Amino acid sequence: MKKIYKIEVDCANCAAKMEDAAKKIDGVKDAVVNFMTLKMKVEFEDGADTETVMDNVFKACRKIEPDCEIYYK
Repeated sequence: MKKIYKIEVDCANCAAKMEDAAKKIDGVKDAVVNFMTLKMKVEFEDGADTETVMDNVFKACRKIEPDCEIYYK
């Protein structure tokens, strides 16, 4: 399953780091962060609990940019 989320991120470099961090989270098959459109596209593994996975993605992204926001709830 694929979902697209609105995000707030301050720079393209941080967006790239957030994309790499999201890809390492259990339950994420693939992730793409587009700084220009402020969107994050996440492809989940089969059977993954999307909200739990996104909680973990959000925590990982906050380690990179503490004031980032991902609108997934």
